[in-house]
Amino acid sequence: MLAAVHQRFARVISLLALLFVAIPMGLSLQGCGATSLARDETLSWSADKLYAEAKDEIASGNWAAALKMLEKLESRYPFGRHAQQAQLDTAFVHWKEGENALALAAIDRFSKLYPNHERIDYVLYLKGLVNFNDRSNLMAYFTGEDLSERDPKAAREAFDSFKELITRFPNSPYADDASGRLTFLVNMLASSDVHVARFYYRRGATLAAVNRAQAVVKQYQEAPAIEEALAIMMNGYEQLGLSELSADARRVLQNNFPASVYLKSAYDPKGKKPVAARPTATPSAFSRLKFW
Repeated sequence: MLAAVHQRFARVISLLALLFVAIPMGLSLQGCGATSLARDETLSWSADKLYAEAKDEIASGNWAAALKMLEKLESRYPFGRHAQQAQLDTAFVHWKEGENALALAAIDRFSKLYPNHERIDYVLYLKGLVNFNDRSNLMAYFTGEDLSERDPKAAREAFDSFKELITRFPNSPYADDASGRLTFLVNMLASSDVHVARFYYRRGATLAAVNRAQAVVKQYQEAPAIEEALAIMMNGYEQLGLSELSADARRVLQNNFPASVYLKSAYDPKGKKPVAARPTATPSAFSRLKFW
């Protein structure tokens, strides 16, 4: 009987001890939570203030801090007047941070949500910039390095974005800059396709070489690489027994490049260096090919 009383007494003491430990811990955790909430001074901020702070961080180049503000703005005011602009700024900040994949994802998301937005010209321009400033493209732009043997995927996407911008919004404030970048991309992509045509020609795939060269002539009429593309067509058609088409290609080559070495000797792709991606003449020198 006495033993049972002692056991019950011991159990009560244990419960009281746990209670005294638990209460301070609960108060401590509650205090931490309150402190954490108190530290986030932005909780009471309006959408205008959040956006103003985000713009200040962007202007200062504090990309991580800017992203935090933009994320808070979007989550707290998803339907406010700043929400759409915050999405555009998020794409811009990702690009400035070098996170091209995240920037493109943000751009594509915005384009799907707001296809008729008043700033869709900026969206196209930014998408073009992100792809244009792909590391390899940017290096070539400033150094003149030839990129004809590299995968031109990013360059093609930049080309498509800038071309759509200029076509749909010729009076856009971004059109002039996009046009200048487009000139570089035209030369780069033409060189890349001529490299492929040369590869086919060298391996005896004459029809494939001619088809690729013909595509260059049709799509990139302002590119210096057109000269070699016409030479591939001229010689390729001759090999295929299409003398009339070969003569047509020669005529176009002679009209546009009267001093071309390809008019004096047969085309030999062996050891041929790729045509430089950076233009050697201004586009106005031969803005459109003369076919007759």
